[in-house]
Amino acid sequence: MTSVRDSVTKFMQKYVGNQVMGRMPFQTLLETTGRKSGEPRRTPLGGRRVGDEFWFVSEFGEKSQYVLNIKANPHVRVRLKGRWHRGTAHLLPEDDARARLRSLPQVNSMGVRTFGTNLLTVRVDLID
Repeated sequence: MTSVRDSVTKFMQKYVGNQVMGRMPFQTLLETTGRKSGEPRRTPLGGRRVGDEFWFVSEFGEKSQYVLNIKANPHVRVRLKGRWHRGTAHLLPEDDARARLRSLPQVNSMGVRTFGTNLLTVRVDLID
């Protein structure tokens, strides 16, 4: 069951935060393929590139729309510093997401910790 806090957070992200941040050229974006529409879906997020991997934590875990899209098709793109990279996303429920957040950029991690209700680590193996 979705809490009021979750509903408000998701509404603010979808209709305010994501709309603004997705237009910023420096913002990291995750592009998945819509599991129903087949259309590209872009989500602003925070994370960190480590070698040929990009790590981030989903604040709503398996209930995040982009996580559901990844489960249907793990082939994604990530925009880092204005450049798009193709990759394959892996959901890592066995990873300690709270510990992972400590290794990621703190501004985004603070928001994920504050509003997140079901944290899930995601790793994208970058191809290019």
